[in-house]
Amino acid sequence: MRSESLDFLSTLVEAPSPSGYEQPAAKVFREYIAPFADTVETNVMGSVHATLKGLSDGPSVMLAGHIDEVGLMVTYITDDGFIAFKPVGGVDAHLLPGKRVRVHTKDGSLLGVLGRMPIHLLEEDERKQVSKMHKLFIDLGMGVEDVRAKVRIGDPVTFDVGLELFGNGMAVSRAFDDKMGAWAAAEVLRLVKDAGGAKGDIIAAATVQEEIGLRGGTTSAYGIDPDVGIAIEVGHATDYPDVDKRKHGDAKCGSGPIITRGANINPMVFDLLIAAADAEKIPYQIDGEPRGTGTDANAIQLSRGGKAAALVSVPLRYMHTPAEVLSLDDLENTAKLLAAFVLRLQPGTDFTP
Repeated sequence: MRSESLDFLSTLVEAPSPSGYEQPAAKVFREYIAPFADTVETNVMGSVHATLKGLSDGPSVMLAGHIDEVGLMVTYITDDGFIAFKPVGGVDAHLLPGKRVRVHTKDGSLLGVLGRMPIHLLEEDERKQVSKMHKLFIDLGMGVEDVRAKVRIGDPVTFDVGLELFGNGMAVSRAFDDKMGAWAAAEVLRLVKDAGGAKGDIIAAATVQEEIGLRGGTTSAYGIDPDVGIAIEVGHATDYPDVDKRKHGDAKCGSGPIITRGANINPMVFDLLIAAADAEKIPYQIDGEPRGTGTDANAIQLSRGGKAAALVSVPLRYMHTPAEVLSLDDLENTAKLLAAFVLRLQPGTDFTP
């Protein structure tokens, strides 16, 4: 991966952006993509739309990756200066005790620790149970007067971890779900611009509030009104112990992006994605989803009178943890696949099944 792209990925995933608080990640996205776009706009929801104008009247394509991440929110400050919180999105309570976090305030971030009673002080039956979130707290290491002067109810909280490379071409970070999707959308715009442009408009959309109900994807699809909409997401890798492939399918890190088939996916777009991958010799995997995919592809497909929707995913281990793992090759191949797809689209393409 080129150094500028890796720096963008690192800066994007490390920008704090729980659902509803995506502004720092949106700023990173806008600044990176501006040289590759003809226009960059932010809607009232906070989603960013970067458009590369088409060379003729080819199909318009929206590539959507959401920039919100799961996190926590301050909901109460005790008389002793400890912070109670609630989850933003699907946070796994198993993982919380002992984690370092950042509380993001109007004046900057504060380091905190997610605390609970140590195992020595728990009753025997409590040791066997998952800690309830309302029994946990954030310790900022300061007295109540200082905490109340610095922290407001509603301040967002993120895990205090960043991106690191390890192993053979692997990366670990919080918030790959799904800021790596927004990264890929931006990279597609760069690749298409470098190739001289596509026949139709290409819109890289960094959407918001996906983790709490596909909100940004819904409003972006309606507002942009593209001919084709593709959600770029993370998909569950199943290449590690105890995952039942009969239930969850077969997806491996390092074997290429996952192209989804099913009711949420336009069959013509699926076929064109496969054709582009085959033509460019890009490795890929196929996932079958008989219902909705639970991604922005759902919102895109049902926008207005219906859209030609698709879902391309990067295999991810340990989703919704502070240690999400993916292959950088898979991420790069996702951008290459989507760039090849949009460059092959011709005016008059019919997506009617």
